[in-house]
Amino acid sequence: MLEVLDVAAVRRWSSLAVAVVGRQEHALNQLNVYPVPDGDTGTNLLLTLTAAHQAQVDVLTEDPTPGSVLRAMARGALLGARGNSGVITAQWLSGLADRVDDDGLVPALDAAATSAYAAVARPVEGTILTVARDAAKAAAGCRTDDCVTAVREAVGEARRALARTPEQLPVLATAGVVDAGGHGLVLLLEAMLEALTGEHDESQAPGVVATVTDDEEHSGHDHGAHARPAYRGPAYEVQFLIDTGAGEIAELREALDRLGDSLVVVGGPATWRVHVHVDDAGAAVETGLAAGRPYQIQITHLTSPTAEHAPRRPDPTARAVVVTAAGEGIEDLLTAEGAVAVPANPSTAEVLDAILATGAGRVAVVPTDGNLRAVAQAAADEAFGEGVKVRVIPTRSPVQALAALAVRDSSRRFEDDVIAMAEAAGACRSAEVTWASREALTVAGRCRPGDVIALIEGEVNLIGDDLRTVCVELLDRMLASGGELVTLIVGAQAPQELVPALNAHVAARWPFVEIHAYDGGQPHYPLLVGVE
Repeated sequence: MLEVLDVAAVRRWSSLAVAVVGRQEHALNQLNVYPVPDGDTGTNLLLTLTAAHQAQVDVLTEDPTPGSVLRAMARGALLGARGNSGVITAQWLSGLADRVDDDGLVPALDAAATSAYAAVARPVEGTILTVARDAAKAAAGCRTDDCVTAVREAVGEARRALARTPEQLPVLATAGVVDAGGHGLVLLLEAMLEALTGEHDESQAPGVVATVTDDEEHSGHDHGAHARPAYRGPAYEVQFLIDTGAGEIAELREALDRLGDSLVVVGGPATWRVHVHVDDAGAAVETGLAAGRPYQIQITHLTSPTAEHAPRRPDPTARAVVVTAAGEGIEDLLTAEGAVAVPANPSTAEVLDAILATGAGRVAVVPTDGNLRAVAQAAADEAFGEGVKVRVIPTRSPVQALAALAVRDSSRRFEDDVIAMAEAAGACRSAEVTWASREALTVAGRCRPGDVIALIEGEVNLIGDDLRTVCVELLDRMLASGGELVTLIVGAQAPQELVPALNAHVAARWPFVEIHAYDGGQPHYPLLVGVE
């Protein structure tokens, strides 16, 4: 049992954090506030921590300190961050690194919480931020230099703070869940305690939705009656070393073969190198965890631009736009407007690489998902150090991205053009139609797995059992508030007769409204709607 957090303990913690979040990835993904099928907090956190773990493995200085190893983890986490939870966790690690060497672990936990709050423009209580702050206060309240005692208190209070999150955020109480990011931080603190003591606590923090069945919990993102659509090809290359036996490696080989392709497993009899191309990098890492403890993990996006191909010096007179794309058709639409597209749910590093690859000195980044704004802003901050001025357009949907790109005018001043793009995006009301992945109570009533649900500006407004009927009702509801142009982006799971039916309905009911439909190919959402 250790009295201080030394370098060895930091490295053990890094490895344990990846392992424990890997085991809980699907449970964390289940903690969606709304029952949409793309919950990914667990996956985002796992990929972020995997990047942090790889970064600390590469710290090979002669005399590293806990702070230097944590700084490497924080940097790795920032560049590998996916989603809000990933960015906030990276900031939390950065605050921890800043104070741990000079002041010890207890003040470092307080600095970590402060740093996490600073990463969010409008902090909300009942989230990972609250859990971080309350855990730090509990550690400080011990008034002791003993790390183990302080971390035990932090873990206990973090669990209690997590249990209180539904009281602080009514939307969590309505959905019957705790905050997913907060649950992730509890897991990190539990892993820290295990790294210090060597004791594994079998108790679980609260969090799994009561209505989740065993089958649903282990089914990943593919919930309800509708299968995941086909992908163009594996998105990620995953490589790692693993120490395990021949029997375990045979099972690992079979499991990875089902997940992806280009599988290579070499080595033995005790140490093996694994290489595979997959769409779900988190699932590949978790599969490795079932066979042993992977290390030297490398995750590379196969289709993202790389920094080595970026010009060394950006052209200060050149402009560019970088967008995210979830679907081949959406990518084609956005690139046809002159934008550089990066795949859905990119890391900070992937967005940064895309920015630098443009060679432009002024770049607008247009996220097509509200959860990507933090990642986009983190990439923008990194690009500033490379001499590139980046502005993030606040969008939450591909239809808003199209609206923003439609008004882009290079003859305007860059800042004026950014304002015009943001105004156009804001004037476009967005909605999406999908199938509920689990039972939940929403503002539109209770939905059950397989129900068709329509969300307007992120809020469930309609629930039904027929896709066409819900889509028609959605258009009527949106156009009742006014609108001259409707944009439809059709997903991979939409039936062929859907668009003709919607065109006919709008022509009959709303004869003065113009309607444009595009094949987006996006998963999960058969229809995305924009009204201007």
